[in-house]
Amino acid sequence: MRITKRTNIAIRVLMFCEVNGGRLVTKSEIADCCNTSENHLAQVINQLGQLGYLHTQRGRNGGIELGRPSGEIVIGDVFRALESHVPLTECFADVDNTCPLISACRLRLAIQDAAEAFYAHLDQVTLDSLVCDNDPLKAIMVTENCGRKSASAG
Repeated sequence: MRITKRTNIAIRVLMFCEVNGGRLVTKSEIADCCNTSENHLAQVINQLGQLGYLHTQRGRNGGIELGRPSGEIVIGDVFRALESHVPLTECFADVDNTCPLISACRLRLAIQDAAEAFYAHLDQVTLDSLVCDNDPLKAIMVTENCGRKSASAG
């Protein structure tokens, strides 16, 4: 199973907001620390905001913060919300399915069961559990440490 770049960035954004909790963070801070473009990040932030995972505030003093406590953000729910439109294999696609085995293939059921087990495991993980007592993550995501690797590498 491969996770989309959008979901990967979304989890980074959520972790960044939790590590830097207590203040509004900016899109440029997140982009710098999470190694992604601001344009791609804007799309992810917008979607996370629509889903209620982020609160966004526009304007000169604007920024982004978590939309709910990190203990209430279940990673399985985030993955489902962002990945549900991406079929695991061709046979799960409604429109583009050209597989001639669809009516007799048992692999489809096995893949479906595996995906459910994957999500069930992620349902046990909260954003808080990814960040709480994770000092190495916090050291990377504290704003003043972001971008140092790329700046010192050049």
